[in-house]
Amino acid sequence: MKKSGWHLLGKGATNLFMKKIVFITGATAGFGEATAQKFAQNGHNLILNGRRKERLEKLKSELEKKYGVQVLTLPFDVRDKASVQKSISSLPEDWKNIDILVNNAGLALGLSTIDQGDTNNWDIVIDTNIKGLLYVSREVMPLMVQRKKGHIINLGSIAGKNNYRNGNIYVATKH
Repeated sequence: MKKSGWHLLGKGATNLFMKKIVFITGATAGFGEATAQKFAQNGHNLILNGRRKERLEKLKSELEKKYGVQVLTLPFDVRDKASVQKSISSLPEDWKNIDILVNNAGLALGLSTIDQGDTNNWDIVIDTNIKGLLYVSREVMPLMVQRKKGHIINLGSIAGKNNYRNGNIYVATKH
């Protein structure tokens, strides 16, 4: 018998709608911030990542106040493998029970042909859009495997299917 989201199993009653922990990279703006808003609106606790600590703290305060969820901020650049490893390995035990990882962090730099391209921009885009996603996934996946549950959502871009003039490196990283 069900009643208001609770299974009535006597002494061992469990909430069917228990809060999940959702880890979102690139949460300081755009799709990442919108994703955080949506998960918080649905009552889930959040681990928010981004490079801009002040934006993370502002979003944390807003979401906790508006939705009554718990939010943990992890300010680091997904391109920095050592920071990714240190931040995720030092999560408090309760926060290591990540149910959903949303790999959202990404960026596009430069609009030029390959022969005119700025290789520094290439490195930043590749390191963020590909290696950053891999670094974070590599640290979170063992936590999910250990618990035998979890989901990973990798956000892409329409540019991965429909390229645009001089968007060569970004398009390649999103394909």
